[in-house]
Amino acid sequence: MSRITATTVGSGPSALRKGALLGVVVFLAAVSAGGSSATAARHKAIWGPLESEGVSQFPTYKSLGVGIYQMSINWATVAPTRPADPTNPSDPAYLWPAEVDQAIAAAQPNRIRVSILLSGAPAWANGDRASIWAPEQPPDFADFAAAASRRYPAVRHWMIWGEPSKPDRFQPLIEARGRRLSRGQRQGPRLYARILDASYAALKRVNRRNLVVGGNTWTAGEVVPLNFIRAMRLPSGRRPRMDLYGHNPFTSRQPDLRESPLAFGTADMSDLDTLTRWLDGYGFRDRRGRRLRLFLSEFTLPTDHPNFEFPIHLSWRTQARWLAAALRIARRDERVYTLGYLGLYDDPPRSDGLEVNRGLITHDGQKKPAYYAFRDG
Repeated sequence: MSRITATTVGSGPSALRKGALLGVVVFLAAVSAGGSSATAARHKAIWGPLESEGVSQFPTYKSLGVGIYQMSINWATVAPTRPADPTNPSDPAYLWPAEVDQAIAAAQPNRIRVSILLSGAPAWANGDRASIWAPEQPPDFADFAAAASRRYPAVRHWMIWGEPSKPDRFQPLIEARGRRLSRGQRQGPRLYARILDASYAALKRVNRRNLVVGGNTWTAGEVVPLNFIRAMRLPSGRRPRMDLYGHNPFTSRQPDLRESPLAFGTADMSDLDTLTRWLDGYGFRDRRGRRLRLFLSEFTLPTDHPNFEFPIHLSWRTQARWLAAALRIARRDERVYTLGYLGLYDDPPRSDGLEVNRGLITHDGQKKPAYYAFRDG
C-alpha cells in the first residue's frame, strides 16, 4: 500500500540524515485521553502526510491532540530566479507550493496551526552554490521570509533554517568536535545569527504576532548545541532575536530529566534542563526579556529492525514507553512550548529491508502502541 507523503516542500525534515551522527551520540552515551485538550495540544506537533490514499490525515491529527502541523519550504525551489520585488509574494519569480495552501485549508477546521520551516538559498543568492550554502547577503533571506509570511498570513510559527549546526545542512560551517571553537569555526554560527536576526525583523514587520524559531540545533552535530549557542552572536556582540529556541532532541535512552548529560555540549530529550541553562546563561531572551521556551520540532523513535538512518531500533512497547516519557516532560516543563513527532507512518518497505519504521502507524495502517501513547500524552 503506497503512502502519499506530501509533508514538505524542498528539503524536507532534517532528521532524514541523522544516522551517522546519532551513532556518535550512542557511543558517547556508552562511555560517559486528554490528547484533545487545549493544554495537551499546545505541547504536541507532528510531521506527516497531508493525505494517505486520497484521505485527509487532519482528522487523525486532531484525534491525536496535535496543535501544530509542520512543513518546510526551500527558498531555492520557490525562487529559482531573483524576484524584482522580493518582499512581494505576487512577484512572478515566486513559485509557491500548492501543498501549503492545502495544509492550511485542512488544518483550520481541525483547529490546528501550520508551522513552516524556511531554509535553503537559490544559486543567485549564494554565489552559484548548492542550496545548503547561506546567502551572501542575509537580508535576501529576510526578504523571502517576509514574502512567505504575506503569502501565508494564517501561519504564525516560522522556523529559520533547519539544523544549521550540521555542514550537510548549512554552509559555510567548519566541523568542531572540541570544547572550544576557533575563530574560523565561529563564523558559521555567526553568519546564521545574522540570517536569523534579519528574518526576525522582517517577519515582525509583516505581523507582530509571528513567532520566530531560531537556533534549530539537534542532539549532537559537528558543532554541538552548547558551542553553537555560545557562538551565535551578531557583529555588534548581541544575541540574535527570536521568540522560541528550536531543538531536535533525538535520543538513544529513555527520556528522564534525572539522567546525566550524554557528553560535553550535547543535549537529548533528557538534557532539556541543561539546554535551557545554557540559553539562560549566555543571555538569550525574547523581546520582552523573558527566558526562551523550547520548540522541539523533531523527535522520533524507530522500531522493529536496523535501518539506514538511526543506530537504534526499539520494540513497539519500548517506543510507546519512551514516547510517553518524552510527552510527560513536555507537558510538565513550562519551558517546553511544543514537542513534535516525526512522523505518522512507517516508511515504505525497501528492497534491502532497511526502511525506518518511525511511525505511530505501520505502513499498512496498523496503529502501534505509540499511537495511543501520543494521543494520551
